[in-house]
Amino acid sequence: MRTLIRGLALLVVIAALAACSGGNDEARFQLTDVSGADFGKALDLTDHTGRARKLDDFRGKVVVVFFGYTHCPDVCPTTLAELASVMKELGPAAQRVQVLFVTVDPERDTPEVLAQYVPSFNPTFLGLHGDVDATARAAKSFKVFYQKQTQAGGGAYTVDHAAGTYILDTDGRLRLFAQYGAGAPALLHDIRALLAS
Repeated sequence: MRTLIRGLALLVVIAALAACSGGNDEARFQLTDVSGADFGKALDLTDHTGRARKLDDFRGKVVVVFFGYTHCPDVCPTTLAELASVMKELGPAAQRVQVLFVTVDPERDTPEVLAQYVPSFNPTFLGLHGDVDATARAAKSFKVFYQKQTQAGGGAYTVDHAAGTYILDTDGRLRLFAQYGAGAPALLHDIRALLAS
């Protein structure tokens, strides 16, 4: 009987250790784990230097994708500033991370505008743009909502848009979603985890 009890106790300890030591991927991340999602697989746009870009161009790097626009008063500059802080904290490992800012305002966000705005946060960041149809396809690929809001009494407008950040692993698979306000520490933690895996 004692042998049976000892055997059962040993099995319980082994099961507990197995549960703590690796099977739980969810505990590894602080952001929302969306591994296995069937979206976020394609971008076919042009960067602010005039080069055609697809997600496959960045294989081997962790890719951070954020949709926004340069006239955005708060969400976009805050997110880009947080990502710039993350890149600084990563040090040399930042060479293995690519941040892509996809404009949802192709009318105003010309390559010249993006070339001034996006690298001002970090010189490695790329601004991506396309025509109206290409922008819509890119947003649909990542399930991103955006809508132009014309202001009364003139041609001025804003663009309502989803404020989340998408993170793909080095194999090009969408792995994480960061809600606006998740903060630089959580982004840094999870990007480091993806770089280490």
